[in-house]
Amino acid sequence: MLSGMVEEFLAAAKPGLIPNPKAIIAPHAGFSFSGAVAASAFAPWAAEADKIRRVVLLGPSHWLDFRGMALPGTRAMATPLGDVGLDSAAIAQALQLPGVIVYDAAHTPEHCLEVELPFLQVVLREFTIVPLVVGRETDARIRAVIDALWGGDETRFVISSDLSHFLDYDSARRFDQGTANSIESLTSIELTPRRACGFRAIRGFLEAAAGHRLKAAAVDLRNSGDTARRREEVVGYGAFHFGSPVVTVA
Repeated sequence: MLSGMVEEFLAAAKPGLIPNPKAIIAPHAGFSFSGAVAASAFAPWAAEADKIRRVVLLGPSHWLDFRGMALPGTRAMATPLGDVGLDSAAIAQALQLPGVIVYDAAHTPEHCLEVELPFLQVVLREFTIVPLVVGRETDARIRAVIDALWGGDETRFVISSDLSHFLDYDSARRFDQGTANSIESLTSIELTPRRACGFRAIRGFLEAAAGHRLKAAAVDLRNSGDTARRREEVVGYGAFHFGSPVVTVA
């Protein structure tokens, strides 16, 4: 049932301007709320499934306040579609960097990385992951981890984040459009907790993206008022790609 739901979302995904994204931002709400938006973030990787071997995931800690970036002390993460192995070599490399720790307590209640895994399991073939729950940490240290794990075509990044929370529908649309403009211009300084729960991971990645001369493009921008129809207090969702855009010759 889960794989069928993900496949339906992917079949209806919106096309983007970056066909082979190095990284994506994807929402992490329940699939009935944000799954259709998330699918547009992941869909281009299906064409690159034979190349992608490692995915680094970064998302916010919703339940536990801690300092640093937390890795789990396990060898795999489980979903109803099976286990996904962790990349032990990349994790050993990350643990040499300031702020990176093994901290199972940050992962135990957390959903922001787990909900991205079924999309990866359906889209990709054989791959490992580096799952990082981001606590209170500086942009510079987050960027340092991203740069260290940057790799080549075999490595991709998932930044897990929803956008605005509990605004009315029209206010959320305006607010989230402003956030999208900041992301597309790689302007990390404007991102705050009000704009995105994963603001720390996004800010660190935007700095890395600018350093690697990537472009950012929004693919889908909606909220729970669009997907669940209740418009009094909505949550914003955005799908973004980072990479080299398609060049159109007139």
